[in-house]
Amino acid sequence: MRKFAFPSSVFLFLALATGLCAQSRFVHADGKFLADAHGHKLILRGTNLGNWLVTEGYMLRLEKGPQSAREIEAMVNELIGPTDAASFWHQYRDQYITRKDIDFIAKTGFNTIRIPFHYKLFEPGDDEGFALLDRVVRWAREDGLYVILDMHCAPGGQTGANIDDSWGYPWLYEDEASQQHAMEIWKRIAEHYRNDPTVLGYDLLNEPIPTYPNLKQYNSKLEPVYKKLVSAVRSVDQNHVVILGGAQWDTNFTVFGSPFDKNMMYTFHKYWMKPEQKEIQSYIEFRDKYNVPIWMGESGENTDEWIGQFRKLLDDNEVSWTFWPYKKMQAISAPVTFMRPVQWDAIVAFAAQHFGMGDTEKAIATRPSLEDSRAAFQDLLVKIRFENATVNESYLKALGSDSK
Repeated sequence: MRKFAFPSSVFLFLALATGLCAQSRFVHADGKFLADAHGHKLILRGTNLGNWLVTEGYMLRLEKGPQSAREIEAMVNELIGPTDAASFWHQYRDQYITRKDIDFIAKTGFNTIRIPFHYKLFEPGDDEGFALLDRVVRWAREDGLYVILDMHCAPGGQTGANIDDSWGYPWLYEDEASQQHAMEIWKRIAEHYRNDPTVLGYDLLNEPIPTYPNLKQYNSKLEPVYKKLVSAVRSVDQNHVVILGGAQWDTNFTVFGSPFDKNMMYTFHKYWMKPEQKEIQSYIEFRDKYNVPIWMGESGENTDEWIGQFRKLLDDNEVSWTFWPYKKMQAISAPVTFMRPVQWDAIVAFAAQHFGMGDTEKAIATRPSLEDSRAAFQDLLVKIRFENATVNESYLKALGSDSK
């Protein structure tokens, strides 16, 4: 029987078609914008699930007390003991974001949620991070939302400040072991979600390198670190968008050369400036020069008037956005807020004193009672639930959204 040999061009077509079919299931970069699974331009409109998998002191009204996740955890250990504290944090992560929160976000008209996470929740042998993310991704899929995963806290620390839960210095850029560790975490996450189109992409490092003069020496090391992280992702996942944030808290794009991946987006953060075209013009020019999507990953913490003006500026320039944050304690600058727990003032007052181990006797004399501390943290677990929180309608309107 005569064998029929396909021309090599046929195999090339089939290979390209297979690749295109796979990519078409996923949001992907398409010139200056993202495209959805149908090839239509996609502009992101959404919010950040801050204070969930990475706690921050100011969002718990601990402004003069502990700020980083590890400092807050140490405070809780001190006040209610390590065993009860471990139980508390599991319950906190379980209840801070529930199905009702995701349903509400979808109801407002948003289409995207960005999820900041701590790398330690995705270490081998610890399944809590994936268990928590998997259910939110499932809820998001059912509600028609996209999910962006944001490494807020990288091994070694990418900022050296409280937001990355580091040891006061951005060791990521000095320490090859930390870089390898970050690569392994991203590879693990990418392998887990590589076939899930609800996950839009991976925000590789949140706000790397502060504006502090002595740390700008690391600007030249940022893109090489990104290339390592992208290579780790691409070793297992060709489907998802990889996202790069600029230096100096995600504001400085001059650290970037030409894009080095075909499915890439760049993100900037902007806070506390005049909502004027000049404040975002350099990012628009970057988009035009390199023909790549850009995304305003964080902004907010301001008045409704300012939020509305900046949101309109971004919309007028067709810039995707996710404002910060979704929920925090006793605040108007978020879609949802929750009240202080009972005895919280006593917790705040004690935390503000910053006792060290050399001051143990003084600390014990001034600390809240064990009963009051337990009551405070148990009530916090009640207050954070969506059904007990308050919706800030005026803030939502500033974002062009409405929960009603």
